[in-house]
Amino acid sequence: MFSSVVMGLASTGPAYSLAAALGIIVAGVGLQAPIVTMLAFIPMLLVAYAFRELNASNADCGTTFTWATRAFGPRTGWMGGWGLIVANILVMANLAEIAASYGFRLVGLNELGENRLWTTAAGIVWIAVMTSICYVGIGVSAAVQRWLLCLEVVMLILFAVAALVRVYTSPPATAIHVSASWFNPFEVPSVKALTSGILAGVFIYWGWDTAFSVNEETIDGTRIPGRAAVMSIVLLLIMYGLVSTSAQAFAGVGTSGIGLGNAQNSDDVFSGLGEAVFGSQDTGLLLSRLLILMVLTSALASAQTTILPLARTVFSMAVHKAVPPRFARVHRRFLTPTWGTVGMGAASIAVLVLLASFSRNILADSIDSIGLAIAFQYGLTGFACLWYHRKVLTRSAKDLIFKGVLPGLGGLIMLLLFLYAAFVVYANPGYGATTVDVPLIGRTGGVTVLGLGALLIGFLLMPVVTRGHTVALKLQRSLLPRRLPPHAAVDSASRYLPADSGSGVGGDWYDVIPLSGTRVGLVVGDVLGHGLRAAATMGRLRTGVRVLARLDLSPDELLSRLDDLVEQTAHERGVGRGPGHLRPHADEALGVSCLYAVYDPVSGKCSLARAGESVLAVVEPHTGVVAHPELPPGPPLGIGGLPYESTELELPPGSLVALFTGGLLQAADGRDAGLAQLSHVLADDRASLKELCDRAVTTLLPGPVDEDATLLLTRTRLLDRNQFAQWELPPDPAAVGTIRTAVSKQLRDWGLDDLAFTSELIVSELVTNVIRYVGGPIQVRLIRDRTLICEVSDTGHTTPNLRHAASDDEGGRGLFIIAQMTHHWGTRYTPTGKTLWTEQDLPPADGQ
Repeated sequence: MFSSVVMGLASTGPAYSLAAALGIIVAGVGLQAPIVTMLAFIPMLLVAYAFRELNASNADCGTTFTWATRAFGPRTGWMGGWGLIVANILVMANLAEIAASYGFRLVGLNELGENRLWTTAAGIVWIAVMTSICYVGIGVSAAVQRWLLCLEVVMLILFAVAALVRVYTSPPATAIHVSASWFNPFEVPSVKALTSGILAGVFIYWGWDTAFSVNEETIDGTRIPGRAAVMSIVLLLIMYGLVSTSAQAFAGVGTSGIGLGNAQNSDDVFSGLGEAVFGSQDTGLLLSRLLILMVLTSALASAQTTILPLARTVFSMAVHKAVPPRFARVHRRFLTPTWGTVGMGAASIAVLVLLASFSRNILADSIDSIGLAIAFQYGLTGFACLWYHRKVLTRSAKDLIFKGVLPGLGGLIMLLLFLYAAFVVYANPGYGATTVDVPLIGRTGGVTVLGLGALLIGFLLMPVVTRGHTVALKLQRSLLPRRLPPHAAVDSASRYLPADSGSGVGGDWYDVIPLSGTRVGLVVGDVLGHGLRAAATMGRLRTGVRVLARLDLSPDELLSRLDDLVEQTAHERGVGRGPGHLRPHADEALGVSCLYAVYDPVSGKCSLARAGESVLAVVEPHTGVVAHPELPPGPPLGIGGLPYESTELELPPGSLVALFTGGLLQAADGRDAGLAQLSHVLADDRASLKELCDRAVTTLLPGPVDEDATLLLTRTRLLDRNQFAQWELPPDPAAVGTIRTAVSKQLRDWGLDDLAFTSELIVSELVTNVIRYVGGPIQVRLIRDRTLICEVSDTGHTTPNLRHAASDDEGGRGLFIIAQMTHHWGTRYTPTGKTLWTEQDLPPADGQ
């Protein structure tokens, strides 16, 4: 906890922040500077609660980038990450500038401290040194921060106390006594002044979120950073209130001398106050030098802790493929992001050189533009927290307040500050030290141009960066069923939730496949990996399953054929070096989980087989008892191992069957807890399937997800006895005439006289073939569904082949005639033999 609080405080750089921003605040609001400084605490505290709740739900070093991606999608997440990068790189340039200036003053080289070339060169050196310290590791960084922060806090308190004592004992000419009006925000001259003051105040609080950026390196990373952030902001409120009040009481708000309103001191109010407060004799001179050292160490500490969140945000963005993957490389010894740390240090140096070359007042203008980036990032985080937790806000009053109301209010305040400052206050050509003639707009304040321009660069890069995720998601959606087909065997409903990270779209799929004899195939699968490759692999496997299913293969045989397909594909892509020597490859179709089931509504039996760790839930009708049948184990597809094995379940009509991927249970505290939650939802057998799908997703996945999640619910039905007829026949030629008569009568009863002739011909041809070539008992079944299905079963295991008979052949025309007279026909094997089936389209009803 202590180290996290130190990180949060040090990253704000209290002494540096006050030195750089207090003069700007006073110039805008005058004597109300103390209350404006304190008012900036309110939106910061609200946003801190947003960070705390998001971190508790999903501790990720990417913070705003990751959370906004999960809440709103990769495009918004990219802009959140970009806003953080912009703010951190700009502030690094400022920190280096002020560290260089105070470094020269500390050793008495005041002339060099005023020289832009020397301060820029020294700033580059300081950035390089701080980057090196951060590169060595967070442990070294934390140790350095503790010593630097202790010196900083002691000197700030000593300065505040000494200044107040001087005001009431031996006041300088500029001194004014503390007044209650200083703490009255209604005495601020205008709304514009209040807005600019609060936005500058937001800058001096900014940085406490570093505690969240190192959450993955913190013990109890889901709770400690949140507590440390809130504690850091409260301590900053006390410190800033004390120092701003004492500095204003001592120096006043005049525009000359040491007055805080002096434009020449606006970027560094402590440079002239040190000797004025402590004196220039012996101890006073030492203390004034320590004050200069304090600002220097504050800038250095803030620079160091700025590199930490910047490098880790870029690291997270690289992991999610929002920036080049090399930024995700971690040093083997120091365990720090190599490219993220070094690269961001180099980017900060480049921005420092650029701004030093083109801006007449690099410090003032860029500090204000940093405020815009901060307001954008923090506001987005507040809204992300509200939307992220929207499904659980009604769970309790505590959740409503801390996950919804406070973060949403903080986001709204930040949004209003951003819009008003960017388009009203900072856009004024008279504000700041620079103006830019913008085409079609005219002269615009340099602060707005710098702040919005930096964000605009990210907006222009956004389509390029997020293209992979967008394409993968579109591909995934296009390969999944747009709607589940209605079927006589089952009612069905489904939900698919893609992962919310930048590369999150994976390879989950589901399907409901109509099979012969009104049977239905149910499948749920999960391809390892994310991105375009995983989505494409899923498409190949789904197509393969549909093709194999139409061959009427048993579940275990289908998985065996699919396993061969996966292994063959892997070898063709060079993943393996031969049979049994597969090398895993990212997003390749190795280790695929799949559960395949075939349900027969005539018998009420369901045959299943699985590959991988697929789980099944079955809910008994009326009782609501939920069972998780133990299926025979099978290795994931493409891995090899034990052969697949089918099992058979007897399902009463109205049974609820749930097939799902492991992603559905990812947010639960373990698999058993997730299954218990799912069972509780599914036990309500009176609800519709769509309602149950929604409840299951809301209960098990209340927020964005790391992995794809798929849920397929089906409610079984049995065919009505009036929908099918069945006969047992001996292998006797006389049985052909008997079955023709029976079929004709049954079709008349169904009102399908138009199909009587063709059906008699089909049945007689198939039964005659069985009698002639197979023998043994024969079963004939007619099923009236959306088509007329005719099935002839025997004990043979040889599939008849369709061929074109020559003009002088005596046989071979039977199947050819059947193929011409039917819509579909085929053969499926059974444990006792085979079944030949045909489907004929029903005649249109009257009036159609």
